[in-house]
Amino acid sequence: MSEESILLEQAIEQNPGFCSHGEGERKSHHSDKAKSGLLNRLNRIEGQVRGIKGMIEKDIYCDDVLNQIASVQASLNGVGKLLLEYHMKSCVMERIQEGDTEVLTELMTTINKLMK
Repeated sequence: MSEESILLEQAIEQNPGFCSHGEGERKSHHSDKAKSGLLNRLNRIEGQVRGIKGMIEKDIYCDDVLNQIASVQASLNGVGKLLLEYHMKSCVMERIQEGDTEVLTELMTTINKLMK
């Protein structure tokens, strides 16, 4: 388990009420640690994408560029898995406990999109 996963787990245990889903706009309320971990990962990914752009501008060998693209995709998948874990342990659990089973259909739609 990564350090960020451990921090997220601790944040969920300390503040399980991450989501609001009332009328209107839905929001997540991640702890500062969880949000910081996700943003740090995304900042690294953003840097990787800029690096790929630079590789293409410099006519770097295609195989090397493709390997970097695969790395970015794996990093994004990691962020998605972590966020999905947070979502299931907070928002989804809350809504099920409140009797809202429609959240399962929503969750399955989201998982199907992630698995494409």
